[in-house]
Amino acid sequence: MMKDVQDKSSVEYQRLTWDALRKSINGLVNKVNATNIKNIIPELFAENLIRGRGLFCRSCMKSQMASPGFTDVFAALVAVVNTKFPEVGELLLRRIVLQLKRAYKRNDKPQLLAAVKFIAHLVNQQVAHEIIALELLTVLLENPTDDSVEVAVGFVTECGSILQDLSPKGLHGIFERFRGILHEEKLSFRVIPLFAQSWILWSKEDQLTHEISLQEDIDPEITLDIFKPDSQFVENEQRYEELKKTIVGDESEEEEDSEEGSEDGSAEESEEEEDEQMKIRDETETNLINLRRTIYLTIMSSVDFEEAGHKLLKIKLEPGQEMELCIMLLECCSQERTYLRYYGLLGQRFCMINKVYQENFDKCFVQQYSMIHRLETNKLRNVAKFFAHLLGTDALPWHVLAYIRLTEEDTTSSSRIFIKILFQELSEHLGIRLLNERLNDPLMQDSFESIFPRDNPKNTRFSINFFTSIGLGGITENLREYLKNMPRLIMQQQQQQASSETDEDSGSSSSSELDESNSESSSESDSGSSERDGDRKRSKRRRRN
Repeated sequence: MMKDVQDKSSVEYQRLTWDALRKSINGLVNKVNATNIKNIIPELFAENLIRGRGLFCRSCMKSQMASPGFTDVFAALVAVVNTKFPEVGELLLRRIVLQLKRAYKRNDKPQLLAAVKFIAHLVNQQVAHEIIALELLTVLLENPTDDSVEVAVGFVTECGSILQDLSPKGLHGIFERFRGILHEEKLSFRVIPLFAQSWILWSKEDQLTHEISLQEDIDPEITLDIFKPDSQFVENEQRYEELKKTIVGDESEEEEDSEEGSEDGSAEESEEEEDEQMKIRDETETNLINLRRTIYLTIMSSVDFEEAGHKLLKIKLEPGQEMELCIMLLECCSQERTYLRYYGLLGQRFCMINKVYQENFDKCFVQQYSMIHRLETNKLRNVAKFFAHLLGTDALPWHVLAYIRLTEEDTTSSSRIFIKILFQELSEHLGIRLLNERLNDPLMQDSFESIFPRDNPKNTRFSINFFTSIGLGGITENLREYLKNMPRLIMQQQQQQASSETDEDSGSSSSSELDESNSESSSESDSGSSERDGDRKRSKRRRRN
């Protein structure tokens, strides 16, 4: 019908636009909530709120009366509109105050509660001045009844937090009045108000606070809710369009940008295909931080280890991120005041499920032992008991103990405490007999050489004394036998070395004797041959003579 009317300044066209404006504002206000309010605000500014400010105020009050639970949302919506159109916020506040006064005179409690709650949230949004709140509380508590005190407590609960910031002395006076009412013991109402928090969508520089008193006469301007012809309708619409461009933005520019974007679509598609092939690297580690937060919250919020394991397995981990889960599990375990078996069972479950977690816990053991001097005693104890549980349940292979070198030079006080707690927990889990059998396994002796060193008597004695001092001398019996037989072994080694040296000397002397005999025989043969040659020469000379 609006398209059929050609004259836009006619009364008929203005009435049609008025009806469309009323329906649009009612629809936007009715569907606003905490999740879509940021999308509703631009659509609301697209409507002529100057012309329809009465419609907007009436729609907000009706919707708030029907749904008091969404009062904070409606108040936030009004606060944003008030930053651009202060006359709209002032008109709404005047109407709500007038509604409150009427409900108070009529003893209409539901309407009074709705109006009081709306004013409280407008105070939170700083659309209404705090003087209105203090004045309202004074009126409600002047002649206290059960209902008036209940309304006052609800009001303080909603806006007490901001009153404490803006007017602490005034709020203190209100609480003194509450205390006096409680001491009088004439009322059955016994509630201590607790402050609620509000959420803000505007900046302090843009907000304009309105100050209205309950004692002054208020004009609700009801005529703004009724259609009236405007002789300058076209000019006013054009002015609002220009104002809307500054608030929302120019739609024509967006359309031009969309047209240009469609023309360059083919070129952008090719660029997007190239970009898809490029891998984005997150230097801020935001995803990693979010993953750690998710793992931490899952671990701490689960009732038992089975629930935690089930939830953690549902988290989609990229290849290589399994280490983060192991680190977070160990970190949560170390933060506890006392060791909880919950963490050991959870780590055992992951080691049994996938060998990747077993390898990662192996790396964690190496890292923790290398940095063990940085841990506090409580964290050190929890970490040692955690790894002792994994070793005792065969969730972690025992070859990780090869990273521990138990000598006086290679250990510190922290590492000795770690080894002490680790082996004491293992003895409790397995028993001293089974632990001794594990440590004497012939196939694992290479991994235990660093804990039970046999390279030097000094290191051997240190290991024996260490385990004896912590009450585990039973696992050092073989090491004691070795230390006891060490002198004899050393003698045997020395004898073997001496015998090998004598064999070498006898071999060298026999070879020298052979050389001498050979030289003597050669010298004798040389002398015999020289004598024969002399005889032959003499016989030849005789024949010539």
